[in-house]
Amino acid sequence: MASTSHTTTDHDEIRSWVEEHDPKPASVRGTEKSGGAGVLRIDFPGGAGEDRPEHISWDDWFAKFEDERLAFLYQERKADGSDSTFFKLVAREG
Repeated sequence: MASTSHTTTDHDEIRSWVEEHDPKPASVRGTEKSGGAGVLRIDFPGGAGEDRPEHISWDDWFAKFEDERLAFLYQERKADGSDSTFFKLVAREG
């Protein structure tokens, strides 16, 4: 079975995928500019990392997402058919 991935800019689709997996929208503390959100992250419970995520509102997260012209690439299923939590923020094409 092949893995299935999608790229989207649809806020409802992104939020739905994220909320299915129980993480929170976040930005990296200390990377904020002009009062807006910093580098965007999705903070999974128990996630490892040293980038010190700060939870932010979906409104703030999506404002930065749009300002940076990002797209959300995510994997629905792994090759073995199990659920996947892989995602990546990428530059929009065009």
